[in-house]
Amino acid sequence: MPHKADILLVDDEEALCVAAEKILLKEGYRVTSVHTADEGLAHFERGSANLIITDLALPDQDGLVVLRRAKQLRPAVEVIVITGHGTVEKAVEAMRLGAYDFIEKPLDRSALLKAVAKALERQRLTAENLRLRDALQQVRGEEALIGNSAPMLAVKKLIRQIAPTDVSVLIQGESGTGKEIVADAIHLLSPRRDKSIVKISCAAIPETLLESELFGYERGAFTGAANTKPGKFELADGGTLFLDEIAEMSPQLQAKLLRVLQDGRLQRLGSTRDIQIDVRVISASNVDIVQAIAEKKFREDLYYRLNVVHVNLPALRERRDDIPLLANHFLQKYATRMHKNVHAIAPAALDQLLAHPWPGNVRELENAIQRAIAVATDDTIASFILCAPLPGIQSSGPGIAVPVGTTLAKAEERLIAETLALCGGDKEKAAKMLGVSSRTLYRRSAKR
Repeated sequence: MPHKADILLVDDEEALCVAAEKILLKEGYRVTSVHTADEGLAHFERGSANLIITDLALPDQDGLVVLRRAKQLRPAVEVIVITGHGTVEKAVEAMRLGAYDFIEKPLDRSALLKAVAKALERQRLTAENLRLRDALQQVRGEEALIGNSAPMLAVKKLIRQIAPTDVSVLIQGESGTGKEIVADAIHLLSPRRDKSIVKISCAAIPETLLESELFGYERGAFTGAANTKPGKFELADGGTLFLDEIAEMSPQLQAKLLRVLQDGRLQRLGSTRDIQIDVRVISASNVDIVQAIAEKKFREDLYYRLNVVHVNLPALRERRDDIPLLANHFLQKYATRMHKNVHAIAPAALDQLLAHPWPGNVRELENAIQRAIAVATDDTIASFILCAPLPGIQSSGPGIAVPVGTTLAKAEERLIAETLALCGGDKEKAAKMLGVSSRTLYRRSAKR
């Protein structure tokens, strides 16, 4: 029969060690006895003890030293302390430092076995809780990546492989394919999950402000800098920084970003003091960065720094097998949220979804399901109102009428609003239709 657990006994009283060993060995435990703190710690560092039983009064060092060091080396180990006359106060301190329990001299067989069994049971439950937490994190990280098609299974496999590492990741895919969701999944499945994932869109923030948002600033660094403010890098220290739409970053700021990634240090605007950071960087783009490099719009050295691992997200039209699964997921999600009794999609309506080209990808599908639920008068969606396909820049969608005499500002506002509505709120696709950059559209729509 396998032994129950490895126990390390640290006590300088030979008779006590012999008696305790006899009791524990009879119950199926494996026991190693040593007589000093140094011997105990040396054995613990070499071995695999599940439980330490240590006297508080040892000849070379205080037993609390054994407790502290053991917890530093392996926090999961449980420690029971042995107290003698006059060491009860130390026993209380030991409990505060993480000891599971204390037993008093002379040793009582029943008390010893009860304390050992309960300590090992807590250790087992703690390990099980951690295992379940990790499994839950994996489910949460992957549940948003809905799909069992071959392309999505390949993406999920890659995410599981790279998440435990610290490598930089570049996610590329069309707008609406779920790049931010992939970033979330990588973070949730990584050892950094207990820290923050901080996100910033390089297109949504004016170029003049993006540097201060990323790196922070000191009080008085520029007009309006009334207080010191840490940047996104500092806020993500120990965690993950997600740089969305990285291709929109100016070449000047790209150079500063490269230095931070190379050195692991940054300086706030207006400061000369280096700040050490520990950040994993995940970036995303819906444009061809290799083409941007060829056009001298993106630094090649920064690309290689960001693109240690490349994740390419397939367009929805490339994984049509996932459409029914996604549609059902969104149906349940939004029917519950809107308090609507809608729980099915008619076969003809599903055929509509399967035939549509989905230029807006998963985001467009999500919007279509939301619209259908909002206007549904039955428990089954009979048909969908889908936006006309937008091949390239050309659109077969509806036009707008602008009365003569309308100001250019009002006409522009109307055009932006209607185009955004046609694109389901997708600013990237609307910007392409309007022939402007994402940054320009973000700026102009913000004025509305």
